[in-house]
Amino acid sequence: MGIRVSVAGASGYAGGELLRLLAGHPEFDLVAATAHSQAGQRVDAIHPHLTGLDLTFAETTPGRLADADLVFLALPHGQSAAIAAQLPDGVRVVDLGADHRLIDSGSWDRYYGGPHADAWTYGLPELPGQRELIAGSARVASTGCYAATIILALAPLIAAGVAQPADVVVVAASGTSGAGRAAKSHLLASEVMGDLSPYKVGAHQHVPEIKQATGATGLSFTPVLAPIPRGILATVTALPVDGADPRAVLAEAYADAPFVHLLPEGRWPHTAATLGSNSCHLQAGVDVDSGRLIVVSALDNLGKGAAGQAVQNANLMFGLPETTGLSSLGVAP
Repeated sequence: MGIRVSVAGASGYAGGELLRLLAGHPEFDLVAATAHSQAGQRVDAIHPHLTGLDLTFAETTPGRLADADLVFLALPHGQSAAIAAQLPDGVRVVDLGADHRLIDSGSWDRYYGGPHADAWTYGLPELPGQRELIAGSARVASTGCYAATIILALAPLIAAGVAQPADVVVVAASGTSGAGRAAKSHLLASEVMGDLSPYKVGAHQHVPEIKQATGATGLSFTPVLAPIPRGILATVTALPVDGADPRAVLAEAYADAPFVHLLPEGRWPHTAATLGSNSCHLQAGVDVDSGRLIVVSALDNLGKGAAGQAVQNANLMFGLPETTGLSSLGVAP
């Protein structure tokens, strides 16, 4: 018997991706998958791509989850903290929601509202020193999907002092799975196909998380809904300091990062190349007119942006190689 694992919120898109990854993980044994309205349904009735996984959704209760060494919480924002507080101290927890990401209670109140829970160790191993912190933690708050895409592009530039933190502009497009599985009229295929539309302009909830993790002090972020199921493409620009080469900074920052790939010069990221993987693809340059630094970043919002990132964190928490059960290679076509 390996490390016993439970997943809360397993009927959603991120939860389904977690189940897929865990089913193939050599050290994690999936013992429970819980859901709300889908409790009592077979997993493969909700996730047909998981046919062969002999498991039925149970109700999401602390007692049902606690019979495990590790619990993943793939619940809507604001619902994880109450469940986590009732789990035994000996159970390690990775939260895919936002409940435990933000240190500042004012930022939580402004972008989410409701009670502010304590901040846990932030679950992005590629940040300096973060692998060691995650490995020594029993509670880890995994990243947001947009946040992971943007932080990986921006954090090394600010840390190296080559990008001005007060003037960062991001435009990023995400697939529809990033909005969750709940039926919403604006996410119907007839509404989304053949269209691009901005949303939460000037007030997206991942802004304080990105600023907290990168040191950015001024961030303008415009998210765009793209007519694809999964994937994020972010274009991050910032004013330079002393004309440094952003590619050199990124190459040094991620020289030993198994899942972050700086592409060969002249080749720009695209979402399809990251699908099904735990990878983030980066490319950088300088705008010849404005002089702004440009980094384009792509990842699978359900992979490195959610379930894959959570498994990477869990691997570190249990002393496993962070690549265990994860692939850096995408799926095509």
